[in-house]
Amino acid sequence: MLNVTPSDQGLGAKVENLDLSQPLTQENYKKVEGLLGQYGVLCFPKQNLTALQLRDFSSKFGTLEINVANVYQEPGLPDVMILSNKRVDGKPIGLGDAGQDWHTDMSYSKMIAFTNVLYGIEIPHRNGQPLGNTEFSNMRAAYLALPEELKQKLEGKTILHDFNKFWENMRKQPGSTRAPLTEAQRKAKPPVSHPVFLTHPITGEKVLYANPGYSIQINELPKEDSDEILNFLFEHQLQPQFRYSHRWTEGDVLMWDNIGTIHNAVADYKPDEPRFIKRCQVMADRYFPQAA
Repeated sequence: MLNVTPSDQGLGAKVENLDLSQPLTQENYKKVEGLLGQYGVLCFPKQNLTALQLRDFSSKFGTLEINVANVYQEPGLPDVMILSNKRVDGKPIGLGDAGQDWHTDMSYSKMIAFTNVLYGIEIPHRNGQPLGNTEFSNMRAAYLALPEELKQKLEGKTILHDFNKFWENMRKQPGSTRAPLTEAQRKAKPPVSHPVFLTHPITGEKVLYANPGYSIQINELPKEDSDEILNFLFEHQLQPQFRYSHRWTEGDVLMWDNIGTIHNAVADYKPDEPRFIKRCQVMADRYFPQAA
């Protein structure tokens, strides 16, 4: 029987008594799906997984994405990405995920992301405290707290999301070695539009679907009005009462809902403080098949 311990921060729960290295039963799949809708962020501690087992667990929830940048993948498993600051022979072996600022993955795609599944193998520490925490903000709570007149104004409107905005912001980070996206990569991920407010497929509740990482324009508004409202939304959605922070421990599998949350990887560790995480990204094609 699963042991579920909610956090006291509005988001997040620890789920114990589930060995993710073993095939997930249909009963436990439904339980995890429901918990993800309820708590937004789930931590499965003390896991011991191969990359293949991580992929097999993640793939139970939908089709796995292969990142458009096509780099830093597990050998033989292109849908398992390496997130790390480690280097071998002076070359990075993983994609650094810290310092990306707040975003939700794959809002730049026609088929958005449902969940991310990250497996913490090496976690940096300093003075006995973990570094590289992952922060989240609750987009159901953010929607509910919007002024009613703004909800009415934005109802039925759409936002344009662009992968290149995020990529260029990452290229500006100190020490970044990222090259610009190639023309082929940009054509593979052209800007796409999604509703400002989505109905969550598990809970049936409305969420604010906007984020500073990829959102560039409210399509139905003049640019000046759009910029003003997006800036308001970006500030509004990061209020402290919506926030939750996960403190990593080695062996954690962290799974979160990309529809009902936005997230940020904290860049507070140095190049000589190694961090090594494997990630799978699950598309929402099970819930929005018409977008596939």
